[in-house]
Amino acid sequence: MKINRSGSAIWTGGLKDGGGNISTQSGALKEHPYGFGSRFESANGTNPEELIAAGHAGCFTMALSLILGQAGFKAERMETKAVVTLEQIGEGFSITRSALTLRAKIPNIDAVKFQELAHAAETNCPVSKLFKAEITLDAQLI
Repeated sequence: MKINRSGSAIWTGGLKDGGGNISTQSGALKEHPYGFGSRFESANGTNPEELIAAGHAGCFTMALSLILGQAGFKAERMETKAVVTLEQIGEGFSITRSALTLRAKIPNIDAVKFQELAHAAETNCPVSKLFKAEITLDAQLI
């Protein structure tokens, strides 16, 4: 099985004086603004790092739900927060970390088994694997 999902971005202007919008295939985001201010300051709008964080939190939590079910457990509630760190390294910037924090209520599971299954989800969720993925680029001038 192979599933493709898409997102798009439009940008006009320079880095600091320009701006753009981000859209998702599903329409969850439709021409949502982003720019230098929303990425590096506290201006309104979104930024790539918070979108990656939301995706990582959602993917990890869904993966853990699957792994729990396979082990005979079912969560009453799981709440995951991901904090993605963007930091300056030399002349450029890098995403250096995605820190997941999970708070879960899962009946009949002991702490050791919970840690084992949570670690398996962290390692095996597709977004965790993305951070090690091949990236391709098809760039053309129009």
